[in-house]
Amino acid sequence: MATTPTLYLASSNPGKIREFAGAAATLGVPIEPVPGIAKLPACLEDGATFEANARKKAVHYSTYLDALVFADDSGLCVDRLGGVPGVRSARYAGASADDARNNQKLLAEMHGLIGDERQAHYICVIALARNGRVLVTPEGRVDGLILESPRGAGGFGYDPLFFYPPLGKTFAELTAGEKFGVSHRGEAFRRLLGYLSIQR
Repeated sequence: MATTPTLYLASSNPGKIREFAGAAATLGVPIEPVPGIAKLPACLEDGATFEANARKKAVHYSTYLDALVFADDSGLCVDRLGGVPGVRSARYAGASADDARNNQKLLAEMHGLIGDERQAHYICVIALARNGRVLVTPEGRVDGLILESPRGAGGFGYDPLFFYPPLGKTFAELTAGEKFGVSHRGEAFRRLLGYLSIQR
């Protein structure tokens, strides 16, 4: 039986690294960070869409090694706010903002919204590339609601505010395995693995 080739993750985001490493352990998929990524020239994430940014990162870092490199771009979209923070999710409260400041800004922007007005969704697009050429861009999405105050100590980003009705918990209240099983990132990654299995 053919084995899945090693996939190199083009990211220095600790939260993403943890989630993909967890997937590697449970799914038996060999994942490694792009070697020396911190010392490589950074990729400017100035695309207008999640797919554009994922493609830019995958293409950029895949030129530094002869292997399969994948990058994801993901974020939170609040329907009532016209889709923001969107591609600026990590920088919503400023270029140097942390998760806490981003969450605080989101809550302030959504002040007074109730019920279905608090609907939101996470989007993740993964781009897989080799030697500067994109091979596939699977996407994942998960729908939920933004709470008025954070709950839970897990996850990262907007997870303490993102309530997932089918499980009755925020993403920050789920175990890593539970979250990856239902999340936007998990869905996109499983689609990536489906592509790789077809290519064997």
